[in-house]
Amino acid sequence: MRPELLARVLSLLPAPGRRPELDGYAAMLRDYPQRGGKGIRSELVLASARAHGLNPDAPTWDGALWLAAGVEMFQNWVLIHDDIEDDSEDRRGRPALHRLHGVPLAINAGDGLHAYMWEAVWKSGVPGSMDAFLGMIHRTAEGQHLDLCWVEDSRWDLTPDDYLDMVRLKTSYYTVVVPLALGALAAGAAPHAAFEPAGRALGAAFQIRDDVLNLTGDPQKYGKEIGGDLLEGKRTLITLHWLEHAPAEQREAFLAQMRLPRPDKDPQVIADVHRWLLDSGSVAHAQAVAAQEAALGLGLLEQALQGAANPDAARELIGAMRALATRDA
Repeated sequence: MRPELLARVLSLLPAPGRRPELDGYAAMLRDYPQRGGKGIRSELVLASARAHGLNPDAPTWDGALWLAAGVEMFQNWVLIHDDIEDDSEDRRGRPALHRLHGVPLAINAGDGLHAYMWEAVWKSGVPGSMDAFLGMIHRTAEGQHLDLCWVEDSRWDLTPDDYLDMVRLKTSYYTVVVPLALGALAAGAAPHAAFEPAGRALGAAFQIRDDVLNLTGDPQKYGKEIGGDLLEGKRTLITLHWLEHAPAEQREAFLAQMRLPRPDKDPQVIADVHRWLLDSGSVAHAQAVAAQEAALGLGLLEQALQGAANPDAARELIGAMRALATRDA
């Protein structure tokens, strides 16, 4: 995220210097925000605000910055909890917070960031922003529940539509739909009705691309372990499509591994599955679906931003969304 947003995030968090245990708590709250990240969602808030006519030199720009900081805090506390729920090893090139400090302390740190997120929203003073954040949390939690319960119940009798339902909740609202709306609200404008369908499609494209990168990406650029989705038993468009066409022997080997907890999975079999997926047409299929979702979302977004208060900023926003939905790193 941009330095001024990181500074705002850190300004809300407790300072060290009281007692050693609380110094440790303060350091944990700062850990994920200070690891970096692209700041995709916060930048979308600010891009939307500019497109809706808010000038960065205006006094009310401060509200947009607080909302952008709040979105960053949302992502970081959600990632702490998500890493625990998925039993992840790494986050942004370093061990996940619960790997460093244990699950109880990491949960508590995530809860703390959640509370400070609301302080950022309150400081923004932007009417409607509280409802937007509440909707973002509700939809993201619903999508996460679908994802987790399929793992918990060992469900593989799922369709591509099931997957798309999940990612449109888990990823789309906090990645695209709500950042677009928050930018409009910061500028004093009503969010366009098309932001929701546009964001649902663009968020799905983003997540499908992320699933592809989990199998094919550069670990240094991706920020998470390559192949982690297989170890965590994630239901992705790639695996669901592959299961429909996989040879019986490969399918059974895959399902046998997916019934095991992460520590008990056989690294060699997982490596074989990884190779089978890459050798199949399922990655190309997923990329084609992502391209279709991106085209749909971009078309709707262009319609929504016709007549935008700042046409140049609107074009920049659309360009940024195109890069996001078609990314390969």
